[in-house]
Formats: sequence, structure tokens, C-alpha cells
Amino acid sequence: MNKRSLWSGPYILWMIGFTVIPFCMILHYALTDRDGAFTFRNLLAMFEPVHLKAMTVSVEVAFFCTVICILLAYPLVIAMKRLGLFGKSYTILVLILPMWINFILRLLALQMILSNNGVLNHIFSILGLPPHELANTRTAMMIGIVYDYLPYMIVSIYNSVADIDDDIIEAARDLGAGSLTVFFRIILPLSVPGLLSGIVMVFVPSMTSFVTANIMAGGKIQLIGNIIEQEFITTMDWHLGSGLSVILMIFVLLSMAFTSRNDPDYGMSKIW
Repeated sequence: MNKRSLWSGPYILWMIGFTVIPFCMILHYALTDRDGAFTFRNLLAMFEPVHLKAMTVSVEVAFFCTVICILLAYPLVIAMKRLGLFGKSYTILVLILPMWINFILRLLALQMILSNNGVLNHIFSILGLPPHELANTRTAMMIGIVYDYLPYMIVSIYNSVADIDDDIIEAARDLGAGSLTVFFRIILPLSVPGLLSGIVMVFVPSMTSFVTANIMAGGKIQLIGNIIEQEFITTMDWHLGSGLSVILMIFVLLSMAFTSRNDPDYGMSKIW
């Protein structure tokens, strides 16, 4: 046996213990009932009205949050491309720095900012504007999701845009192309692989952000992740919860397969 292959031993054991075995257990629960009999009921439960409604809301929220992240990411990425090495490094540090803070603490801080007596409404009162009741609303939840996953979108798109040769852009400008033409004819097409990677990294986890929904929306909005959490924690129906989880895993695998067909090499690790 090649000695170098021995270095993969800890990784293989980790994958078997914390990925393969848990997945097999989830799959077993998903395909059986409480008596241990084989059934597809747990998988087909996704099409029940309550679960279908939660799935629809999840897809809707994830879609709009992804679109917002794209609209916010591209201007910043284009500005970063024009910066020097220090400016790029500093900007990336500012983007990643909040991710070093606990996820729950960041959401609680954001909740305080958006609360009825929070910082945002205080600023509105100083400016003579009417207060906005954003706390425990879908808007607050979407702000929380965008705040949490925006760095992933920015980094993914930046990986693509940074590889675009500046000479191509300069040549287009010399030929009379305006900023919009350069963006839609050069930058956007060449950054599609990074864009697709960012969409997967934002859209998929946004669908299951049950913690964000509980904190920012006060539990008033039920995403599919909230339903799965309740099945495991509250009703203790691991079979139904596993069935819904398997459906989500299938969706994730399809999304990853779609992305890998375009460019499997893009990801956060490339920025380092």
C-alpha cells in the first residue's frame, strides 16, 4: 500500500462516521414508518398542503434573497477589481470579519437594530421620518438571510471577475463600449461560473435557515427548515423529518450537479 494513502485514513474515518453513517440513518428513517415497515409516505409528505406551502415560501424567500445578494455583490466586486492589492485584501477582510462572530450573536444584534425601538428607527426619528415596524416580519428575516450569506456571493463572483483580463475591458472601452455594455457583454458572461457557484451557496441554505426565521421573524414564518426542526424536536417524528430532509438533500445534489457542469473549480477556497 502506498504510504501516502495512509494520510487519507483520518479523513475517510471522519467521512464514514459523520457523513455516511448519519446519511444512511436518515435514509432508513425516511423509508420506514414507526413500525419499521417500508414506505414512501414520508417522502410523499412533501406534497401535503402544509409542507408544500412551507416549501413554496422557502423557495420564494430564497429566490428574492439570492437576487438581492447578486444585485449587491456585482457593484462591490467591480469596485474591488479596480482597487490595489492592499485595498482588495482590506475589503475581503471586512467582508469575512463578521463571520468570525457567532452566528446567533450577529442575528441578535441585527434584531436589535431593526426592532421598533432600535437604532434604525432612532435614526429615522432624527431625520424626521416615520418609524418602520420591521421586527418579526418577513422583511426582517430576508435582511437577516442576506446579511448572513452575502459574503459567499461576493467571494464567489469575485473569484470569476478577478480572472478577467483588464486588457479585454480596456479594449472594449477603446471601441466605444459604455459601462453597461462592458458589464452585460463582458463581465457578466465571463463571471457566470462564479455566479452559479454563489447562487448555490446562497439559495440552498436560505431555504432552510430556520434559526434566522425563528429569530428575525419571531417564528411567524414557517420555512421548510422550521418544519423539519419541529418534526425532529417537537413532535419527535424522525421518520417524517427524515423524509422531508431527503427531499431537500436531493434538491441540493441537483443544484450542485448543475453548477459542476459549468465549472466545478470555483469556491471560497480559491480566494486564498
